[in-house]
Amino acid sequence: MKKLWKKPILPIATISLASVMIVNAIPETPVHAELNAQLHVKNHVLPLGTPNLIEQRTSMNPAPGVTYTNIHRGEASSKDYFTVDVAFVKTKKQAKILLGNLKRDGFKKARIIREADRAMDDGEKGPLGYIVRIGQYQLEADAAEMRNKLSEKGYSGLRTVYTGEDGEKTTGPWVVNVLEVDQDRFQGHVEPELANDTVTGKETLTKIADRNDAIAGVNAGYFVVGEKDGTPGDLAGIFASKGQLVSEAINGRSALILSSVEEKANIASVSTSIQATSSDGAVREVDGVNRKPGLIRNCGGVGGDTTTERAKHDFTCNDESELIQYTPVFGGKTESGDGVEVVVNHAGEVTVIRNHRGGVIPGSGSVLAGTGEAAEWLRDHARQGMEIQVKSEIIGDAKLLKLDQTTSMINGGPRLMEKGEISINAVEEGFHWEEDPGFYYRFGERRNPRTLAGIKENGNLLFVTIDGRAPGWSVGANFEESAKIMKSLGAIDAINLDGGGSTTMTVGDERVTRPSDAAGERPIADGIMLVE
Repeated sequence: MKKLWKKPILPIATISLASVMIVNAIPETPVHAELNAQLHVKNHVLPLGTPNLIEQRTSMNPAPGVTYTNIHRGEASSKDYFTVDVAFVKTKKQAKILLGNLKRDGFKKARIIREADRAMDDGEKGPLGYIVRIGQYQLEADAAEMRNKLSEKGYSGLRTVYTGEDGEKTTGPWVVNVLEVDQDRFQGHVEPELANDTVTGKETLTKIADRNDAIAGVNAGYFVVGEKDGTPGDLAGIFASKGQLVSEAINGRSALILSSVEEKANIASVSTSIQATSSDGAVREVDGVNRKPGLIRNCGGVGGDTTTERAKHDFTCNDESELIQYTPVFGGKTESGDGVEVVVNHAGEVTVIRNHRGGVIPGSGSVLAGTGEAAEWLRDHARQGMEIQVKSEIIGDAKLLKLDQTTSMINGGPRLMEKGEISINAVEEGFHWEEDPGFYYRFGERRNPRTLAGIKENGNLLFVTIDGRAPGWSVGANFEESAKIMKSLGAIDAINLDGGGSTTMTVGDERVTRPSDAAGERPIADGIMLVE
């Protein structure tokens, strides 16, 4: 990666904040005058833990119009410890039965914890469920030993957890990284980039940033990890860049919409409608773009998918009859398998028909691949010499969105803030499984590493990472804490992006986040780059 600074990088401020704030003020220039004023406001501290926790901030300008701030807040609590979650169950009766079984097997110190909190938009009343938990250990290795003993007795679904990540009161610590982009002053571009410049495959954010000579970067949307869930690297939700729809939406889920022109960024509930029309007048719904037929990661599709057409996070829905469009950005070849493929040129003329899937994608034009009933549709309506026109519409918050060379769309969810108020629509966007309330507990109520994006009233962009799953370093944040962080930083609209082991931020040549995966920095599908 090219060097982005011609001289040593010096922080523009180091700030310590507690119940009495001590501020090393930034030199009073037009660029920093507003920031200096904000720093002297006591409420500027992050709303994490009690107000009197020590908070230190260091800021610098990687480029004109871009401010990077690193925030350390709080400290490890002596009251937090490692333990083993045996199960998360719906009812107290189920918890008591499990508790009895554990005691009969010699595990006398198991206990039940009532989880009262539900998602903000959950219409159900009463507790979310009950956790059956055992052990209290200062060392993770001791908790892992208890987990092994439980496993030997036949218990499954066991989790070694740290109570500082429960979502309950703690002193932290937290490590938060913030990029703020003043688009009126920043002379570069903010745009998403695919790993390897294609849909297929994954790449670390560090490598994506390096290839693009990025001033800074952050990981972006959800994606397919393994082959059992589709095409590894496929964006599990909408992705659009430079006027091209690369991946269809998880219908009804929020997305971050960026523009390189005068328009402000936006966060909207997005859906896609894609249709193929034959020159003989026949019309067929296109189920997806640039992915493996039959596997719909995070669901939210069309055409009779099972088990649901509603968004369902970290779940793969199925459909035996799908029509998928492949464009050159997918890679060299389509996904192989049974079915029919039709190659169309840039004018929509059918040039090649294949009685199998897995062929070459032309550099100009596209391929339509059909399975089941969709394969029969292609045989009937996409014959040699005919034309197939594919038209895509993107709807955001019930309005038709224009997709042009200056527009980018990045999948995420749930929405965290809308019009200045905290508004977390986790149920609506598929982060609550009715059959397994423990999913929402682990994903939304527990603290995890997070990547967030927000928009301030003046149009400035915020990209925020919160390190997590690192006791003693940073405990992460839950959905509500994430929303409060974004509001405290001045966002009026905010969205949760892919997090967990994907959470990564780079500034210049450096990765400023700590990977939570044991293997180190996780390869991802796309990143948001600040480039010259």
